[in-house]
Amino acid sequence: MVAVVHKLPKKHKILILVFFAVILTLTLTTSEKAKASKDNNQTGLEVGKRYDVAIKIADKSITDTSSTALKADSVENIAYKAFTVKKGDNLALIFKRAGFSAQTLHKLINTDKQTKQLTNIHPGEVLYFAKDSNEQLSHLKYELSQTDTLLVSLDENDAYQSSISSKKIETRNQITAGTIRTNFWNAGIEAGLTEKQIMNFADIFGWDIDFANDIRKDDSFTLIYETKHIEGEYIGTGNVIAAEFINQGEHFSAVLHEDGNYYTPEGRSMRKAFLRAPVNFKYISSSFNPRRKHPVTGKIKAHRGIDYAARTGTPVMASGNGKVIKSGYSKYNGNYVFIQHGTQYVTKYLHLHKRKVKTGAKVKQGQLIGTVGATGRVTGAHLHYEFLVNGVHRNPKTVKLPKSESLNQTELAKFKPVADQMLAQLIVKRELQLAMN
Repeated sequence: MVAVVHKLPKKHKILILVFFAVILTLTLTTSEKAKASKDNNQTGLEVGKRYDVAIKIADKSITDTSSTALKADSVENIAYKAFTVKKGDNLALIFKRAGFSAQTLHKLINTDKQTKQLTNIHPGEVLYFAKDSNEQLSHLKYELSQTDTLLVSLDENDAYQSSISSKKIETRNQITAGTIRTNFWNAGIEAGLTEKQIMNFADIFGWDIDFANDIRKDDSFTLIYETKHIEGEYIGTGNVIAAEFINQGEHFSAVLHEDGNYYTPEGRSMRKAFLRAPVNFKYISSSFNPRRKHPVTGKIKAHRGIDYAARTGTPVMASGNGKVIKSGYSKYNGNYVFIQHGTQYVTKYLHLHKRKVKTGAKVKQGQLIGTVGATGRVTGAHLHYEFLVNGVHRNPKTVKLPKSESLNQTELAKFKPVADQMLAQLIVKRELQLAMN
């Protein structure tokens, strides 16, 4: 037999070996079962005789958990059909397309405040419907946001019940840095920041730096910011946690405290009594110059402010809290607004397209007071901004602004360790960035 096997092709030899291996395994298994049966008979149990067996249930919650899991599975297995909201659609049209009556729509919408949110649907959004065995609307699902989903279901009493299912947002910290080659905006984009983050960054340092006038080539910045994730998927950015800006060799640092405000590493608020610039940074067309030649008349005339060139309609903000002492129009100033801040300071905003406040109105820092225009004696759309201290014109770019408040000792004790940790990370990132350039 062995001689015959040797003469067979290699493929046949392998098949025979596999066959014998299977036979051997079955033989051993049968033997073990027989042994186990024999051992059981040695315990005194007799075949065909009925025995009572005591079963101990450790915790009733085992049964409850199984029931809950079964319900969850049945919910997840609902057969939804998706309907995308089209331009010009309303709920009545969508329900009709899905095969449900106006009465069903009325009943569902008036269930509670949550279901009334369905009236705010927009093109491109999706509604999910499910039917029961009677072709009734049994379930509806609608995503309210990236985190929240409205769930509506028909209960055993033929009434609709609603709930909100919320996904947990995971927050992570990201760090980035950049060096200015042309302007701050481009440097921010190159560093991977969004437009909103760039503006938020400028707002943080807006009390110390005029981003339209003070920025120079080779200025640099570093920041730590939040990124938001749902189930591991990136959904957007959050707050700036800490930031550093080096402007013309001068270092500015800010760290977010749990009160939602930004402070220097020493605990002094970044928020000053005045903003450095009353408009979002674009570019400067004419700086403070007491011997400037007027662009229209050609005569030497003091230019006691800064001109911020921007598109007509660009928002103009109050640079500090105060009271509007004048809001009007003149041949040279065009539409203008003058604001008194306490007893020492006055700010002036000229050539506005529109004025948004009236004489006597109280305003808050950052409040919209007008829009950039080209009214009065001008050559193009811009805001002319002046800063007066005790009636004397000062350069808005360099005037020393009132100091900000500091955290009290209790809050400073909580803030300082966090600030030190954030600053250490910023320094490491900055040094790495310098090494790469």
